[in-house]
Amino acid sequence: MALHEIIILPDKRLRLVSEPVGKITAEIKKLVADMFETMYDAPGIGLAAIQIGVAQRVVTMDLAKKEEDAEPLVFINPEIVWSSEELGSYEEGCLSIPEYYEEVERPARVRAKYLDLDGNEHLIEADGLLATCLQHEIDHLNGVLFIDYISKLKRDRVTKKFAKVAKRAED
Repeated sequence: MALHEIIILPDKRLRLVSEPVGKITAEIKKLVADMFETMYDAPGIGLAAIQIGVAQRVVTMDLAKKEEDAEPLVFINPEIVWSSEELGSYEEGCLSIPEYYEEVERPARVRAKYLDLDGNEHLIEADGLLATCLQHEIDHLNGVLFIDYISKLKRDRVTKKFAKVAKRAED
């Protein structure tokens, strides 16, 4: 297992659409292990492979609270197949947009299909934090960030702030 650097806004790779995983290989299993190590170290509750620069449709997640045992979840080629009309609102953050949080409104319930690490297909119905996190991470696989759901004014402000930080780091 290895820790990877999490790419940060305004890195253009965050806007890439990730490629489906054709076959679950030893490399994919190592990627998943590395993603969990990176996500737990960050610390975060979800990570899409593109956030460590790998444009593959792989998501890791663990919504367990700190005092609870870990509950690692892996979603390969996840796809939302149904969303409720009812909306829910959560304060979202993102490891690729550190220390920035904003209320985001999304469907309250979703159904998603995905493959597990053995290549078995599953269908999951989710609500609450799991539904929000699934949508957030699947958005990453499609080059969409949670700031795309907020007002243009707020989005422009946060994008400029991260662009300045990146420029200072280059100098």
